[in-house]
Amino acid sequence: MSTPAVEEQIPIQTPNIEKHRLLRYALLIAAASYVILSSYYISETRSSLASLAVTQKAAIANLQQRQAATEADLKTSNQALAQQLGITERGLQAAYAGTTAELRQNQRVLERHLQDQQNEVIGQVTSQVAEVRGELSGAKREIAATRTDLESTKVKLDRAIGDLTGQSSLIARTREDLEELRHRGDRNYYEFSLSKGEHATQLSTIALQLKKADAKKGKFTLNVIADDRVIEKKDRGVAEPLQFYTGRNRQLYEVVIFTVDKNKVTGYLSTPKTPGLTASR
Repeated sequence: MSTPAVEEQIPIQTPNIEKHRLLRYALLIAAASYVILSSYYISETRSSLASLAVTQKAAIANLQQRQAATEADLKTSNQALAQQLGITERGLQAAYAGTTAELRQNQRVLERHLQDQQNEVIGQVTSQVAEVRGELSGAKREIAATRTDLESTKVKLDRAIGDLTGQSSLIARTREDLEELRHRGDRNYYEFSLSKGEHATQLSTIALQLKKADAKKGKFTLNVIADDRVIEKKDRGVAEPLQFYTGRNRQLYEVVIFTVDKNKVTGYLSTPKTPGLTASR
């Protein structure tokens, strides 16, 4: 390289060195400023923390004082309340004892009152039961009398009502009754005796034949032969009128049995007073 060329390059490098120095100074100044500002900020922060710590310590001390005062007040109140409760408990025990005694007394009085009422009710019920028993006895007697009357009425109906609807007449239950009816003269009466197994017995314009006789039950069965036909009167009873119509004018005939023996019955036949009108077959 020639000397003129070197000489031309030296003036060119000097401005660059100046620029680097200025930049270095600027960086140093910036760093120094940062350190100074940081130190100041740290100092201020420490001062604020110290002030805050003092304030907190004062607040804590104040709270401790208030807590101590509150605990003292609570202790005093608890002692006063304990004393008051002790007095109240003794009063309650005394009141409870008095109330219990009064309740027991009232209970005894109530029990005596209830017992008296119970005895009174029992007495009334006993009296009513006795009265009802008397009424029942009277009712039984009345029922028995009514039953007797009904039996008597039934007998009278048996004597008056036959086995044909709407027809009735007086009947005889014994030979004495039969004689009385004969004396009345209203109808003709033919007395008979029938035995089981015999041929039919002719009476007036009809014939009768005994088929069955039950002395224990007072029941019998017999056949009535009239107008060329047989009418069975089955399981009939003593004094039960057996009625049927016969003859050209269809007049009423009546058979009554008043005794039932073993395989034998006795009774009578009742016919109208106009035998000519009732001539048979």
